[in-house]
Amino acid sequence: MKNFFILFFISVILSSCVGSSTSGIFGSGVSIALDPRTLGTQIDDSIMQKNLQARLALSEKKYLISISVKVLDGRFFLGGKVDEPEEKLKITKMAWETKGARSVKNNIQVKKKFSFKNTAKDVLITSQLRTALILNKNIKSSNFNIDTINQKTYIFGIAQDENEKKEIIQESKQIVDLKELVSSILLVSDLSRQKE
Repeated sequence: MKNFFILFFISVILSSCVGSSTSGIFGSGVSIALDPRTLGTQIDDSIMQKNLQARLALSEKKYLISISVKVLDGRFFLGGKVDEPEEKLKITKMAWETKGARSVKNNIQVKKKFSFKNTAKDVLITSQLRTALILNKNIKSSNFNIDTINQKTYIFGIAQDENEKKEIIQESKQIVDLKELVSSILLVSDLSRQKE
């Protein structure tokens, strides 16, 4: 077991040592010596990134090529293209459910076109719910992402406690055109790492 950790540690260091001429999602590569993250954080990020990539590949092999995943300090950055809006939300949900996730920034593009009527309804539902969360003093609205597709609303985020989670679900029930709510709300106590 000790040998496994040594090999893993060496592979992380070697894979993190990127030349300055290398470019990726975030521009020029950064060598491990210049990375402001602690070595432990870098290892945690690498594990979370590989964990999500493996789960995506098991879900759909095409995601290996079409979806990019980067993790920095527990924050996920997703990119790429998918055929259906539901796929984007499914990937976002998988990222949020990765142990140690602190936030998810989803820049995945959807290839499929929408009808104007459905899109307008979805935008209205999202904005109504976003406004309700902002106006509710018991909810830190900035901790939540809201997406609506075909009147099905997805909420992702981190609640301070069970009461805040209940408040969000209660607010969503007040939205008239919302047909279904899919929540992936973690509690702060569920996080493997908490802000100190």
